Amino acid sequence: MNNQALMIQGTMSDVGKSILVAGLCRYFKRQKINVAPFKPQNMSLNSAVAADGGEIGRAQALQAQAAEIFPSSHMNPILLKPQNDTEAQVIIQGRPYKLMDAKDYQHYKSIAWNAVRESFTYLLERHELIVIEGAGSPAEINLRQNDIANMGFAEAIDCPVILVGDIDRGGVFAQFIGTLELLSATERKRIIGFVINKFRGDISLLTSGIDWLEQKTGIPVLAVIPYLADFFIDSEDSLNCHQLINTNTEKLNVIVPVTPHISNHTDFDPLRLHPQVNFQFVNPNAEHLPAADFIILAGSKSVIRDFEWLKQKGWDKSIKKHIRYGGHLLGICGGFQMLGTEIFDPHQIESSQTCCSALGLLDMQTTIHTEKLRNNVQGKLKLKDVEIIGYEIHQGISSGIALENPFTILNDGKLDGAISEEGNIMGTYVHGIFDNSAALTTILQSVKPQRFEPLDYFTHRERMLNLLADVVEKHFKLDKLLN
Repeated sequence: MNNQALMIQGTMSDVGKSILVAGLCRYFKRQKINVAPFKPQNMSLNSAVAADGGEIGRAQALQAQAAEIFPSSHMNPILLKPQNDTEAQVIIQGRPYKLMDAKDYQHYKSIAWNAVRESFTYLLERHELIVIEGAGSPAEINLRQNDIANMGFAEAIDCPVILVGDIDRGGVFAQFIGTLELLSATERKRIIGFVINKFRGDISLLTSGIDWLEQKTGIPVLAVIPYLADFFIDSEDSLNCHQLINTNTEKLNVIVPVTPHISNHTDFDPLRLHPQVNFQFVNPNAEHLPAADFIILAGSKSVIRDFEWLKQKGWDKSIKKHIRYGGHLLGICGGFQMLGTEIFDPHQIESSQTCCSALGLLDMQTTIHTEKLRNNVQGKLKLKDVEIIGYEIHQGISSGIALENPFTILNDGKLDGAISEEGNIMGTYVHGIFDNSAALTTILQSVKPQRFEPLDYFTHRERMLNLLADVVEKHFKLDKLLN
């Protein structure tokens, strides 16, 4: 087998593959191994801009940080960004290729193989070890033909596989046995071990089950990873809507309406962690927007569709009422575009509509273009002379008088975003703006003048990555893993 690669596959989605890859990357880095992450195919609306300017999954950027290297477009050669229920934008090696429906993409996968192989070879030539993340489950037999995401890729490069199951969701032994039953004989032989993730309680109560599983399959359990109650780090794609019971007058109440095509919701992780912020993602099924000090409109993969959805819910009226009563509002990327008077999509890139009226809170218009902007940016907030670091990923270009009072001034001299005359309506194209401690504090103080504790999200990420490496070191049978 290929001893330069190790693949992590899961019994289903969201069992912890991305986090385990990050932990392994940091652990191997500690062992002085030149390691890199790789995910052949990813489906996610949480993306990042790599050092080479390409667009990749957010999880691969995090895994690159774990490996202490710059993220590269080759770490995620195929990124699928769902645009509606049946179509997705296909990103090849960081660059937009075209919009495809599921059936077209299944036919295209044989061509996509070339990009996947090329990117894997690129990383293999530059690193001692590649830790690969699968997608979904290898047991999805309807997707086996031309598979580039799981066992099809593992077979092609002849690498060992670790299979991860989530015991917190129940039925972990059925997860493992059921997955093995749906694999071919050669694929089963490829699995060198199981990992039981998110275990709570007394490990001795699990011993008999582990013994049975190992005797039944002949495959060892390499680790039982405990449930990490206080663990919080960038999500690959899943989003949990935590409802507030009531507002808290001592904390700053912040809400983000969850639209059908919300993207880059990891922008709000620092707010969710901040001890003085009462944060809520408003569930799409909620009838009303709750009262808040600060409403933030998130990015969107289909801005016109999401804004029309907001109007159908009546939430556009709630947002305007919030402003009339002195509330504060921030739009990020697609959310920023919704603050203007109109959004034009002449090429019907994001929807079948060519235009729609927006909130009309800022004097500007946005046109969706065929080319996508992808930039890592640095600059300063106009609110206060504090530095920001973030990234832009958008196809809409905005223009209008509102932009003459920008939200940020970037280091290349470009003006970004806008602030209303009253200062309570703000917009920006920069993602990741809350990651910067001083910028986060400044924005919060513009809403509620008080002292806010600093929160350095980069330092928090590092602490979580080191915790994951500690977990790997403590709970893995490392002799078997390293062999």
